[in-house]
Amino acid sequence: MRTLTQAMLVAGATLIAGSAIAADMPYYPPVIEIPDVDYGVSGSFYLRGSAAGNLMWAPRVNHPTAIDPAFPIDGFGYGYSVGAGAGYELGNGLRVDATVDYFNNEGMRTTLTTTGAGPLAAGVHTLSLRSTVLLANAYYDFALGGDGYGAAGGMFGYVGGGAGVAFNDFITNGPGFADTRDQNTSFAAAGMIGAGYDFGQVVADIGYRGLYIHDLNNDAAPNPYSIPNNFVHEVRGTVRYRFN
Repeated sequence: MRTLTQAMLVAGATLIAGSAIAADMPYYPPVIEIPDVDYGVSGSFYLRGSAAGNLMWAPRVNHPTAIDPAFPIDGFGYGYSVGAGAGYELGNGLRVDATVDYFNNEGMRTTLTTTGAGPLAAGVHTLSLRSTVLLANAYYDFALGGDGYGAAGGMFGYVGGGAGVAFNDFITNGPGFADTRDQNTSFAAAGMIGAGYDFGQVVADIGYRGLYIHDLNNDAAPNPYSIPNNFVHEVRGTVRYRFN
C-alpha cells in the first residue's frame, strides 16, 4: 500500500512539473512553404492587330525598251499598313503566327532625263502601290529587367522573322505614256525587332519591321518595266489578345 501511494505521488509530481515546464517554453508555429506565383502565360493562342507607317525604296527601275535600261530610284515612297493575324505562344519564349497586311505606299520616284531615255518621256515618274502581304512568322520574346524568359509579365523585347507572298497592284504616273496599271505576285520576307509590355490577357508592343518585296513588274507593251528588290521600313504598333 505504501509503495502504491509513493508511485501515485511521483506520477502526480511529474505531471505538475511537466505542465509548468511546457508553460514556460516558447511557441513556434509551423512553417508552410508557399511557392512563388508564376505570372507568365504559356501555351496560349492569340489574335493580333497592328498598324504601321512606312517608307519604301528600291535601287532602280528597269526599262528594257530604253537605250539605257536602268534608272536609279531617287525618292522614297511613304505610306501605311494595317494587319491582323493569329498565333500561338509555346511557353519557352518562342511564338509563331500568320499575318495578313494591307499595304499602301505612294510617291517612290525616278527622274528620267532625255539622254539615253529611248522612247520614255523625260521627267519625274512615280509609283502608287497597293499590296496584300501574307506572312508566316516566328519570334523570340525575352524579359527586360527581370528573370526568366518570354513575356512573363512586365517589359519584354523581341526579335523575329517571316516569309510569304505579296499580291501587288500598282500604277506608274508620269509624262509621256499614259499611266499604266498592272498586278503581280512576288516573294516577300520580313525581319522584326521591338519591345512591349505584357499585361497578362493583353500584350502591346511597338517595333521596327523591315519588309522585302522581291519584284514589281509590268510586262505590258509598249512600256514594260520592273522594279526589283523593294525595301520597306516600318514603325509598327501591335496589340495581342490571349486565349488561355
